[in-house]
Amino acid sequence: MHSARWLAAALILTLSAVALASAKTPVPIADPPAKRIALSFDDTPRHAGAVMSEDERMIRLIAELDQAGVDQAVFFINPGRIPRREGSEARIAALVAAGHVIANHTQHHPQLRDTEAADYIAQIDAAEDWLRGRKGYRPWFRFPFLDEGGADKGKRDAIRAALAERGLRNGYVTVDASDWFYEQAFADSVKAGAEIDRDALRDLFVESHVEAAEAYDRVAKQALGRSPAHMMMLHETDLAALYLGDLVGALEADGWEIITADEAYQDPMGALQPDVPYAQGTLVEMIAWERGVPAPRWYERNDTRIAQREFDRRVLGKESSAE
Repeated sequence: MHSARWLAAALILTLSAVALASAKTPVPIADPPAKRIALSFDDTPRHAGAVMSEDERMIRLIAELDQAGVDQAVFFINPGRIPRREGSEARIAALVAAGHVIANHTQHHPQLRDTEAADYIAQIDAAEDWLRGRKGYRPWFRFPFLDEGGADKGKRDAIRAALAERGLRNGYVTVDASDWFYEQAFADSVKAGAEIDRDALRDLFVESHVEAAEAYDRVAKQALGRSPAHMMMLHETDLAALYLGDLVGALEADGWEIITADEAYQDPMGALQPDVPYAQGTLVEMIAWERGVPAPRWYERNDTRIAQREFDRRVLGKESSAE
């Protein structure tokens, strides 16, 4: 067991070193694309997926990020999961060695609406105790489930104040295509022994994320009068590892420039704290709501009933039972 664990860690660290050594020098361009987007991954360390072990998935993610030319993504960490995920610290160290950064996603991934503010703040502090001082650390916090308090403005303001006191900024999202849903639908289908059209799954996954980027950019332009530096939310999943290269290629073909997380979070909209009736979702949605942009202010396939119909029809080749 110990030799296997050390071998897995060695493979990951070796791959990271190779990736750094082979990184290409970026070529400056006079007129950068107007559409800019960074990549983020939630819920690290995550359990093994439907087709990949935790080691296999991380090796693939690191390689895909490198081959796609993504210099820096951010991984939001739940340190409370590390003791239950053998090899997690080595995998996180491999990410950082490959040039990526890590930030706070609470200790155990609670949802704010189900948690007292004081207990939620304790979750933030426990994660900070593990993260702060480590290589690759950034003082960013992402709300699990993108739940910033919902209709409870008391909780919302308590957490905002706690973050400010700790020197943490909101690790917000501007583009969401519910990648977690496709991962779960895929895993359920594998478990059920369903016949899965992998090419159709890839196309649906990639298409949804590119469409989401365009949809949220349109809303942002209405609300802000410009295209901001966007942050796409993904998760540490098998589908991300399998199709990340395809996704980056499709974004670039659509005119997007992939930027670093550091660059994305320099956008001035990050200082905004919208006051809306229900605080959950992307920052773009909340700004647009506050500024009177009419609905819909989100990507349609974030309605999982629509996403399920697309998955069933295209990936499984059957009519969906989703309403």
